[in-house]
Amino acid sequence: MPNRLANETSPYLQQHADNPVDWWPWSPEAFAEARERGVPVMLSVGYSSCHWCHVMAHESFEDELSAAYMNEHFVNVKVDREERPDIDAVYMEAVQAATGQGGWPMTVFLTPDAEPFYFGTYFPPEPRHGSPSFMQVLEGVRTAWVGRPEEVAEVAQRIVRDLAGRQLDYGKAGTPGPEELGQALLGLTREYDAARGGFGGAPKFPPSMVLEFLLRFHARTGSEGALQMAADTCEAMARGGIYDQLGGGFARYSVDREWVVPHFEKMLYDNALLCRVYAHLWRTTGDELARRVALETADFMVRELRTHEGGFASALDADSEDPVTGKHVEGAYYAWTPAQLREVLGEEDGDLAAACFGVTEEGTFEHGTSVLQLPSQGPDIEAERLAGIKERLLAARAERPAPGRDDKIVAAWNGLAIAALAECGAFFGRPDLIERATEAADLLVRVHMDGRARLARTSRDGKVGPNAGVLEDYGDVAEGFLTLAAVTGEGVWLEFAGFLVDLVLARFTAEDGSLYDTAHDAERLIRRPQDPTDTATPSGWTAAAGALLSYAAHTGSEPHRTAAERALAVVHALGPRAPRFIGHGLAVAEALVDGPREVAVVGHPEDPARAELHRVALLGTAPGAVVATGPVRAADGSGGEFPLLAERTLVHDLPTAYVCRHFVCARPTTDPVELAEQLGTVHP
Repeated sequence: MPNRLANETSPYLQQHADNPVDWWPWSPEAFAEARERGVPVMLSVGYSSCHWCHVMAHESFEDELSAAYMNEHFVNVKVDREERPDIDAVYMEAVQAATGQGGWPMTVFLTPDAEPFYFGTYFPPEPRHGSPSFMQVLEGVRTAWVGRPEEVAEVAQRIVRDLAGRQLDYGKAGTPGPEELGQALLGLTREYDAARGGFGGAPKFPPSMVLEFLLRFHARTGSEGALQMAADTCEAMARGGIYDQLGGGFARYSVDREWVVPHFEKMLYDNALLCRVYAHLWRTTGDELARRVALETADFMVRELRTHEGGFASALDADSEDPVTGKHVEGAYYAWTPAQLREVLGEEDGDLAAACFGVTEEGTFEHGTSVLQLPSQGPDIEAERLAGIKERLLAARAERPAPGRDDKIVAAWNGLAIAALAECGAFFGRPDLIERATEAADLLVRVHMDGRARLARTSRDGKVGPNAGVLEDYGDVAEGFLTLAAVTGEGVWLEFAGFLVDLVLARFTAEDGSLYDTAHDAERLIRRPQDPTDTATPSGWTAAAGALLSYAAHTGSEPHRTAAERALAVVHALGPRAPRFIGHGLAVAEALVDGPREVAVVGHPEDPARAELHRVALLGTAPGAVVATGPVRAADGSGGEFPLLAERTLVHDLPTAYVCRHFVCARPTTDPVELAEQLGTVHP
């Protein structure tokens, strides 16, 4: 008999609809039930492509004895962290403060007032490696709840007080400038893994936002060290097992320092961010590997994550069915043995592929299998022959049971994908990618945005989800719309971005200029989340600051620029101290320091000379430059949908580009070479 999760829109919640556990979705009714029964709430938070979430579900939530105990002594609440990042953020902060670590699945025990008093992540079915079994945890919590209620209440209240005392106070910090950005670069240099690329040890995550900062720092200052760190990290990831050498796209992270063995789930946000980083690296250096990876990643997103409605699904699972054992295991879809390569390719090409992709008899993964890599010291092989080998292996892999797909649409992550696909389409002459970006943007407007321009967090099968958008949704969707406006010359996307950034000012901004992750009128949790640091995605705080800054550059709006500057005070405070964790804020600060530059390109829409100027403008490396293009407007001087086009006229009746910065404009030019110089590297 399905439980209460059967009608939820989240695929993750629906995966638990047939559990013997009497799950509730997060709701006032669940806590009312706990209050009426006098029992605690067991909150379980995860997401559909989480490997250990599936393991714990199979071991404990599908177990009749565990479920019976849970149902008798707890009200059990399931949350998809991707649908409710606010709930996840609040309780993850408590878990990390109490245990020093976090992760998913997250298991938290709450009072009926939603106050946490005991925490954990994955609990095994039997005691293991010093960790109690899940049943021992349940029994221990039950014993404390019944036998020591005053102690439990005191612990819960102390935790809530401690969380409230962690309020941020960055409103008095100054606006970040060149000094803070230089200190941030120095800090990154100290933590850089020069031998392997990236930062820190295992597990190693793609540092997408930090890479964007490094590229912008190089563009502004000419720093070769910054460019080298970005380029070497990108090459190491692209050659490693974290990158799908056959189908394109990146896994979530590498379990080792060398980027060899990934945690195999593929997330939309990682691929959107990395697609854009590789496109920007190509824009800076012309590197062919960067170009290939950017396009392959874009094609992966369109081929494997695009939904029937035109948006992009959240993720592909790490696990899939092993064709030999029939069990669901991690990486079964992606790993190979030399014998499997020879079976598909024949002896000669199979041995060549094994050498080319680092597939060994011992294996680099589990059970003698290897994750495909592309070592730089591999054999020389003609590009055409390698392409043929990859095509045959990809076709053979397609016959394997495929990983599951979480097909819900998350607004923020689709905003990131829109920006990446639009730029790739413009950079590489792929209008189909611009069309896919436009279709996703249309879906967000039609389904996720209501009549007051308020965003819903998720949708599925064209049906909007019940949860309100959070700050990252507004910031990332606005960024996607602004990028689409620059690429297409359609000012309606600038208008939609304006609606969203106005709501940031009205609903998410504190008096001191800092930003909250949830709106003023959002559901009240035990703490209002407010985190300026990046996770695997840009923080909502700095994403919104970037959108505010770009919108101000487009429109000349002083309130929006002032709001961006006040929000970026957090980068002044944290950038020099923790640069790895505020990379997106540092990248936005680079745009602030550089201007950002405002580029207007006018001319007849069908004139190829205007198209060339427009392309050069988009390929400019000046950090955060905004671009508007369109025809010369009427004699009244109005700029139509793009304020930057107002009063722009043709020079010698030719398409003309205007570049302005810090209230000063360069000489209007009809020459693409001169325009490129105006948008290129500026040395202090």
